[in-house]
Amino acid sequence: MTTRYTQAEWRTIINEAEKDVPSSFLEYKAPVLGTPDFANCIDHTLLKLDANKDQIDELCEEAKRHQFRVGEASQAISAGALELDMVMNYPLLKQQRYSQVYTDVAAVRNVAPHPVVLKVILETAQLTQFDIIAGCKVAEAANADFVKTSTGFGGQGATVENVRLMKSVVGPHMKVKASGGVKTVNECVSMMEAGAERIGTSNGVWIMKEALTLLEDTTHAAGGRDRKNSRPSDSLTRMFSSS
Repeated sequence: MTTRYTQAEWRTIINEAEKDVPSSFLEYKAPVLGTPDFANCIDHTLLKLDANKDQIDELCEEAKRHQFRVGEASQAISAGALELDMVMNYPLLKQQRYSQVYTDVAAVRNVAPHPVVLKVILETAQLTQFDIIAGCKVAEAANADFVKTSTGFGGQGATVENVRLMKSVVGPHMKVKASGGVKTVNECVSMMEAGAERIGTSNGVWIMKEALTLLEDTTHAAGGRDRKNSRPSDSLTRMFSSS
């Protein structure tokens, strides 16, 4: 399999991408809280290493009930899985061995071609800003569909700063998934406004309950009725304004 670019060409591409990172970032519009579009952005997960069959069954039932997307394991591709998450070889990425990293991602893309959605996990907590830019460019060159922040096991999870950086690098060519440590509606909305189009979280059910409560409260407030709970933060209030 071709490495696509020489090492020198990879360095040029990544250096140019670093120069193109803006000093200020775009703010994206998140879906309205509590709606199917909002739920459709959530990949409901279970990261416990000792998870059993009953827990997996419960997870799937929760995903169906709230209309979440559910990622499938790589071995299920042949059985019809539509999405696949893979971890980029970030130790090699940190060593700037870009051709080897590309070959690894491209090999997965080769056995999981479109329309399978391929999400490449960078493990951003282990990387410098330059490494994150490089990982995005390698994933883009390998025709991946998403770049994803983290597995949830490799240190700090998603941050707004890293999501903004990733989206600024991949632009409209790819999507960004924020995963790891996203536990509340506020955090969810912040990631979406930074450019994430998917949220990986094991707190999806709680987030949807919180979102639906806020939607109900805001609807009541708009109708002039008393609200039972506190006012949503400014970032949440923006979710209900017309565009």
